Amino acid sequence: MTQSSPYISPREQWSSRAGFILAAIGGAIGLGNIWKFPYMAGSSGGGAFVIVYLVAVALVAVPILVAELMLGRHGGQSPPTAMRINAELENRSRWWSGVGWIGAGAGFLILSFYSVIGGWVLDYAFVSVSKGFSGISPDEAQVRFAGLLSQPLRLLLWFSVFLGLSGFIVSSGLRNGIERATGILMPMLFLMLLALTLYSAVAGDMAGGLRFLFAVDFNKISPAVMLSAVGHAFFSVGVSMGLMMAYGAYIPQEVSIPRTAVIIAGADTLVAIIAGTAIFPLVFANGLEPGEGPGLIFVTLPIAFGNMPAGGLFGALFFLLLLFAALTSAIAILEPAVARVEERRGMTRRRSALVVIAALWLLGIGSVLSFNLWEEVKPVAGMNIFDLVDYLTANLMMPTGGMLIAIFAGWFMRDSTLTQELRINTPWLFRIWRLLIRTVTPLAIAAILVTNLL
Repeated sequence: MTQSSPYISPREQWSSRAGFILAAIGGAIGLGNIWKFPYMAGSSGGGAFVIVYLVAVALVAVPILVAELMLGRHGGQSPPTAMRINAELENRSRWWSGVGWIGAGAGFLILSFYSVIGGWVLDYAFVSVSKGFSGISPDEAQVRFAGLLSQPLRLLLWFSVFLGLSGFIVSSGLRNGIERATGILMPMLFLMLLALTLYSAVAGDMAGGLRFLFAVDFNKISPAVMLSAVGHAFFSVGVSMGLMMAYGAYIPQEVSIPRTAVIIAGADTLVAIIAGTAIFPLVFANGLEPGEGPGLIFVTLPIAFGNMPAGGLFGALFFLLLLFAALTSAIAILEPAVARVEERRGMTRRRSALVVIAALWLLGIGSVLSFNLWEEVKPVAGMNIFDLVDYLTANLMMPTGGMLIAIFAGWFMRDSTLTQELRINTPWLFRIWRLLIRTVTPLAIAAILVTNLL
């Protein structure tokens, strides 16, 4: 299939629309859905957070997702090169390539600490399969998690294994690596999530969980909850990390970008909601605290699984589910950096992946040591290295990149280019998307950015 840009050299494409959609959904679905969404909902008013989150996905995340996929396909290369090509085709400054660098850079930095969390998941998956959490008390659960964080060699081992698995999959190529892996992992993820939800309905307090998630107390919708929900919607769908632009570069022309973006965002949101319905009934059935925060998964849930019928089996199932979600996101975040090295240095994909993984491993050591040997090292504003990288990417780089993508697509691309790439046959739908991408989306992101800087 001939691409729309004359700049694009022939390159591998997705084998099918279904293969691309599964890979893109896998890129969006990750720890943000199954780890972060439940604890954010738990600490931000439950249903109040959920309703704002759903609106934010529709009005902020989806318009940017459409723009990012479109820019990736129209540019046809890694994010920095794709943005340069898009700018040249629209007779704009080559400095717009910086938007691609922001996204690819944010993804690279995110993966350096995301893989550390992936290592935690690997450790818990191993323990849940080999020993389980039978009879574990709240104090023992706290001690177990603190004990993991205090052991640098143990953290380094699991971090290295997780990063190595991600690199191996990406090094195998688009179809033989990413597409094949997500084609296996994503169906398994959905089946395990369904099994856990059914278990939660039987063994947990499903009525309490559903009330918490879907009973909206509008008095709890504060400015802080709104900004938190909008920020998480932005992060959860996977925009502004370079991955969607990189995946977009491989999309054949016959694939509808708007329809695909809605499917990706819908599946991503559905998984987050289902994860909440699987987790909170177990939390309430055991009299535990839904607003536990990040420890909800690694401290609270082991207590629940350790004190429920068949908890050993379903605890193992849960952490394997979490591992699969983490892996599908990690390989998507890794792709832009590998594609850039491969494109720029003329290396084979395997060598490019090895170079990127080695750089990530060295950078990630700082995050590994942030919880033990370097816990007193706080370079900026009392933040350790792990927290600092998280803050820079989530609060500065991603919102900035997302706002610039919206501005470029909304204000600097010709209507003829937009209609050619998006192929929205209904004029009023196109006008709605353009209104959102020009005004609502950048203003919402600007609010997040300003709030994060204050």
